[in-house]
Amino acid sequence: MSKPTIVLVHGAFADSSSWTGVVAKLQEQGYPVKAVANPLRGVESDAAYVKDVVDGVEGPVVLAGHSYGGALITRAATDTPNVRALVYIAAFQPDAGESVFELSGRYPGAKLGPETTNVLVHDGEPELSIKPEDFAEVFAADVPAATAAVLAVTQRPVAQQALAAPFEGTPAWTKLPSWTLVANQDNAIPAAAQEFMAERASSTVRRIDASHAVAVSQPDVVAEVILAAAATAE
Repeated sequence: MSKPTIVLVHGAFADSSSWTGVVAKLQEQGYPVKAVANPLRGVESDAAYVKDVVDGVEGPVVLAGHSYGGALITRAATDTPNVRALVYIAAFQPDAGESVFELSGRYPGAKLGPETTNVLVHDGEPELSIKPEDFAEVFAADVPAATAAVLAVTQRPVAQQALAAPFEGTPAWTKLPSWTLVANQDNAIPAAAQEFMAERASSTVRRIDASHAVAVSQPDVVAEVILAAAATAE
């Protein structure tokens, strides 16, 4: 049987290049890979975009999401019958009625908040970015300083409504097997929140001492988790 296609969905304050090291590892193992350019405008519209990407793939798909991207794969996979598994990389696994903001603040430890973010109002809607001077601590504490400085400059802002809107519908993790990589040193989504969501979803869990930018700092481990999920979809 042919290998499943792995579709990677980045989160807020990042772009698809955050998966660069992971993509290389997956391709080395012969897997076709797509890295989605996440619009970062809102859960429903962004998930619809992810769904369109998945619908354009022939054969089985493994969906992997980082951070806010986890909310999108949770929504998109409810309407994509070719998705075989979900992978959450330091990511949100929301249930109905929960927002990214609410989940990240449910447990202590998150350093992402009004004090560490800038707000730009565009077309009447606020969008958020992490203050450059706080980016490393909040997002990429275990990434080399020079790399974190570049990530701070190239980060993509996210519409505030994307993080504040409650999740709608039945989450895909109720019907699909899932894998979760918990980043123990995450200052954006506390590890306790990641553990709670993973347990609720009955995910297969792996833990690592890493920052929120675990795909950048630990691409080998991230790839291993994704490959474990992909192996069940072949």
